[in-house]
Amino acid sequence: MEIILLLITLLIAGVLSFFAKKTKHSGLITLWGQILAAFFALLLCFKITAAGPVTLLNFFYADALSAFFLFLISISAVSSAFYSKWYFKDEENTGFYNALFNLFVFSMYLVVTVNNLGMLWVSVEITTLASAFLVGYRNNKTSVEAAWKYIIICSVGITLALFGIILLSYTATADAGIKSLNWTELNAGKNILNPMVVKAAFIFIVVGFGTKAGLAPMHNWLPDAHSQAPSPISALLSGVLLKASIYAIIRFLIIAAGSVGFSFCGNILGLFGLISLGIAAFFILVQKDLKRLLAYSSVEHIGLISVGFYFGGKIGIFGALFHSLNHAMAKGLMFFSSGNIIKKYGTNNINQIKGALETVPLAATAAFIGMFALAGMPPFSIFMSEFAILMSGFKGGYYYSASAVLLFLAITFGALIYQFGGMLYGKKPANLEKTKEPLDIAVFFGVIIVVMLIFGLHLPEFVNTIISNAVDVVMGAGS
Repeated sequence: MEIILLLITLLIAGVLSFFAKKTKHSGLITLWGQILAAFFALLLCFKITAAGPVTLLNFFYADALSAFFLFLISISAVSSAFYSKWYFKDEENTGFYNALFNLFVFSMYLVVTVNNLGMLWVSVEITTLASAFLVGYRNNKTSVEAAWKYIIICSVGITLALFGIILLSYTATADAGIKSLNWTELNAGKNILNPMVVKAAFIFIVVGFGTKAGLAPMHNWLPDAHSQAPSPISALLSGVLLKASIYAIIRFLIIAAGSVGFSFCGNILGLFGLISLGIAAFFILVQKDLKRLLAYSSVEHIGLISVGFYFGGKIGIFGALFHSLNHAMAKGLMFFSSGNIIKKYGTNNINQIKGALETVPLAATAAFIGMFALAGMPPFSIFMSEFAILMSGFKGGYYYSASAVLLFLAITFGALIYQFGGMLYGKKPANLEKTKEPLDIAVFFGVIIVVMLIFGLHLPEFVNTIISNAVDVVMGAGS
C-alpha cells in the first residue's frame, strides 16, 4: 500500500503544482508533495527491513535493494525540491517546471519498485522523457540542443538495453520455461539460463543502461545536460537519475551472476569503471565550465561505483552502494551552492568567476567544504566509501586496478583544488557587491554538511542496516 500512496502522492502533487497560479504556491506544493512521498518511502524502507520484501499485485516488488534506493531518492528529491523553491522564487509561471519535477521523481521511484524488467525499462525511459524537458527548460539554443542530444544518445542506449532484455527473455523461455519478465521469477531460475546468451545480454544491458548512468565512453550527453539544466535538476540528474540506471544494471547483474558467475559481470563493470575514472580525471583538469566540471565529477564517481562492484565481496559492494548515497549528498550540495554562485555571476564560465568568497560567502563556503567532501577528504562520508572500495580492491588482489583508481583519484583531487581555488579566491569583479543569503539556505547547506560528517564519523545503525541488507541481495543471500 505504501508504494501506491507514494506514487499517487507524486502524481497529485504534479497536477496541483501545474495549476497553481503563483510560483510560491507551486513550489510549496512540490516541496510538501516530496516530503509526503519521502515519508511513504521511508515507511516502506522500515517495513522491508522489519519483514522482508513487499509484493503488490505481482506488478510491484520492493526488497532490501529497493529500500536502499528509495532512501537515496527520498533524500535527494526533498532537498532538490527545497532548493527549487528558493531558486525559482523570482520567476513566474513555474507550474510546468514543478509538474515535470514531480513526474521525474515519480519515474525514478517507479524504477526501483516495479517487478517486471520490461516495466523497469519503460520506467527508465519515462525518466528520460521527463528530465529531457527539464534539461531544455530555459528554451534557448544551447539548452534545447542539450536536451535533444540527451534524448538521442540515451534512446540509442536504451534500445541496446532492450535488446539485452529480449535476449534474457529468450533464454528464460527456451531454457527455463519462464514465460514472464518478473525479476522474482527470473532470479529464481537464474541457475538454468543459457550462460552464453546471458553473457551477451548482460553486455548489451551494461552498455545500454550504462549510457544513461553516465559510464564512459557513453557519457557524452551528460556534461551538456548538466550544464544546461536548472541547478536543482542538475542535482537530481547527478544524484539520483544516474543511480536509478545503476539500480537497473544491478538487477540484471544479480541474475547474470547466478548464471555465469560474478567474475564475468564484475570484469565488464570494472572495465567501464576504470575508463570512466580516467576520462573524468582529465576533463575535470581542463574544464572551463563550472557545471560541466561537476558533470565530469559525476562520471568519475559512477566509474568508482562500478569499480566497487568489480572488486566485489561484501566490502566492495557495501562501499559501492554507500558511495552512491554519499555522492548524491555531496553532489547535491555542490550543485546547490554552485547554483547560487552562477546566479550571482550570471555565467558558468570558470574564468569569469573570481572572488566568490567575497561576493557570495555562504554559497562559496559551502562549495569550498563540498569540494573537499567530493574529493574524498576525511572526515567526510565519501572518504569512508572510497576507502572501503580501495580496501576491497587491494584485499582481493586487484593491485594494478586499485593503484590506477588511487592515481585517478589523486589527479581529480588536484584538479578540483586548482579549479575551485581560482573561483573562490582571486579578485572579485568590481561591479559585484556582496550578497547576503537567507537564513533558510544557510541552514539547508549546514544540514547537508553535518549529515556528510555524521555518516563519515559514525554510520547510523538504520542506514548501515539498509545498505548491508542491500549487499545481501546483490550477493544472492536475499531475494
